[in-house]
Amino acid sequence: MTEPARPSSLDAAFPARRLRRLRRTPALRRLVAEAHLGVDDLVAPLFVREGVDSPVPIPSMPGEVQHTVDSLVAEAKRLVSLGVPGLIVFGVPAHKDAQGSGAWDPDGVVQLALRALRDAVGDELVLMADLCLDEYTEHGHCGILGPSGEVLNDPTLELYQRIALAQATAGADVVAPSGMMDGQVGAIRTALDGSGHHDVALLAYASKYASALYGPFRDAVDVTIAGGGDRRAYQQDPRNGREALAEIELDVAEGADMVMVKPAMTSLDVLAAARGRVDVPLAAYHVSGEYAMVKAAAAAGWLDGEAVALEQLTVLKRAGADFVLTYFAAEVAEALGG
Repeated sequence: MTEPARPSSLDAAFPARRLRRLRRTPALRRLVAEAHLGVDDLVAPLFVREGVDSPVPIPSMPGEVQHTVDSLVAEAKRLVSLGVPGLIVFGVPAHKDAQGSGAWDPDGVVQLALRALRDAVGDELVLMADLCLDEYTEHGHCGILGPSGEVLNDPTLELYQRIALAQATAGADVVAPSGMMDGQVGAIRTALDGSGHHDVALLAYASKYASALYGPFRDAVDVTIAGGGDRRAYQQDPRNGREALAEIELDVAEGADMVMVKPAMTSLDVLAAARGRVDVPLAAYHVSGEYAMVKAAAAAGWLDGEAVALEQLTVLKRAGADFVLTYFAAEVAEALGG
């Protein structure tokens, strides 16, 4: 018998040579790639504003606008043509109040938008609705305030239930509670099931940090937190990782169909750890600040914006995300040939 060939002396001296062989050509790199980003992995966040006649550009998010209902429908049809499977809607109401009543008004801007989207695209897109109060409240917080300005958890849950029912009735496939109230997933699931909306899925913002990367988003939804305050009393501390995993596991136990990690690029450790802990679909939200930084650097000629966007979104897939919410959705879909 012929003796098997031994590794060359060069291979023995330089074990990494075996790895570099597989990087030699584009075809080899594609063949052995561990993570793949496709159009099917993308969800587009979109804003719809009440009381405007044409889309309003968002200066801190180049290329993004506050849509009218009509322009939102047109953008949804474009997403369908590109092969993007889903979108999530955020509302910008004309009027706000202490409770954020526009969030559950049957004729509120998101409910009107959902009905128009359902009529226009049917089941060709997964229609998600952000479920929160901050866009609708005078004070910019995600719930009802107590006498000392603190957010009251349990009274807020009752309002989240109303919002969920309004969104489900208007045609949402998925409701996505983002307020980080304790017990929000269980309360919303109970309300949906109790009203016959058993098929409406629940995407929980399960790991949502009190991040400085949300600034452009707050411009987009016209939110100012009262008194120069913040949401650190109910959103997660960016210094904590184990806490995030505990929140994720609690939401799954309460009935979340999918869970989300936000912000994306600064939470890769949480994303990877969560992938090993839960079996439900896992989303990453590539947030407004992450988008704006890439756009600003690209506009200055400091980097290739499209290449960076593709790299960042692919890394999120590598870390364990099943899908990514990103303002780059349409742009990346075009680049990928959707």
